[in-house]
Amino acid sequence: MAKILVVDDSPTQRSNLVKIVQGQGHDVVTASNGMEGIEKAKQEHPDLILMDVVMPELNGFQATRKITRDPVTESIPIILVTTKDQETDKVWGERQGAFGYVVKPPQEAELVAKINEALA
Repeated sequence: MAKILVVDDSPTQRSNLVKIVQGQGHDVVTASNGMEGIEKAKQEHPDLILMDVVMPELNGFQATRKITRDPVTESIPIILVTTKDQETDKVWGERQGAFGYVVKPPQEAELVAKINEALA
C-alpha cells in the first residue's frame, strides 16, 4: 500500500481519482491546486503524485517542475492526469520531470497500470 497525493482543482475529478486509488488499497492525500500540491508533497512525502495540469495560480506543469527540482521531493514520481491530449503537451510534461501522462477522463485500467509502473 502506497500513499498517493491527488492534485486537482475540480472536486469531481479529484473524487473520481481518489475512488480509483483507494480501490487499489492505497492511502490518499489531496490538494486542490499546484501550490497546495507542492506543500503537501513536502509535508506528506507521498510515494506518488497524480497531478492535473489546468489549474489556477500554478498549473501542473509548473508544480511538477518545482517538485522534481527540489531535493526534498525530487524522488517522488508524478503522473500528469489532464484533459490536454496533444503530443506536445505530453513531451512538455516529460521535460518538466513527469514520470507518466494519462488523458482525462482516465480509463481506470490504464491509470492503475501507470500507477503500478510508477510504484514498481
